[in-house]
Amino acid sequence: MYEMNITLNLPFDAALEKVKETLMANHLGVVSDVDVQAIFKNKMDKDIPAYHIYGACNPKLADRVINAEPNAGTLLPCNFIMREEGDKTVVSFMNPVPVLGLSQAEEVHAVAAEAKDMIEKVIEQLQA
Repeated sequence: MYEMNITLNLPFDAALEKVKETLMANHLGVVSDVDVQAIFKNKMDKDIPAYHIYGACNPKLADRVINAEPNAGTLLPCNFIMREEGDKTVVSFMNPVPVLGLSQAEEVHAVAAEAKDMIEKVIEQLQA
């Protein structure tokens, strides 16, 4: 499976703060934010519920990937999305194992397993 997801019983902005805090507590930072809702509105005049694509990164893991295979940086960062669904928020994390599995480097595969463990820990904490 390419992703792992949960639904938080929180409105979008509150869920975003909780997710960011949990990521930071687990040595993952949000390094990018694509506001799909705003892009759709601006480019197509289409209204959709809040939907963001975020990039999460642990610089030490990213360094290991890039050192092992410099072009594997195209597979970084680990993306996750947050989307508004009524008064709840769906959070879907990319599973780094199949994505980084595209690399032939064993070190990249090892990083993928470590990153997946970190994301699973974040998910467990968010569900608590």
